[in-house]
Amino acid sequence: MAENVVPRVRVPRDASAGDSVSVRTLISHPMESGLRRDGDGNPIPRQIINRFTCAFNGEMVVDVEIHPGVSTNPYFQFDAVVNETGSFEFTWYDDDGSVYTETADITVA
Repeated sequence: MAENVVPRVRVPRDASAGDSVSVRTLISHPMESGLRRDGDGNPIPRQIINRFTCAFNGEMVVDVEIHPGVSTNPYFQFDAVVNETGSFEFTWYDDDGSVYTETADITVA
């Protein structure tokens, strides 16, 4: 498990039905590609977030496959249409099997 992995999300607290809202996510993660070497010349093992998903009220909104070319602390921003009050569930999957989740609620009037 990577150390100090911190997922962060930003979703508006409220919206009108049918609004498109901007969703922003960032996860603190070293994203080691496996191609670099340490000071002694030994390969540094690959450790990346290899998948990111976002669901709203159980319905998939975003499903991204991530490769080693993505930089440290991956950031995603996307728009989602909300028609009802509910919760976004964000999930990041690490190479080592770790899974990081975060949720954010939105109220639709």
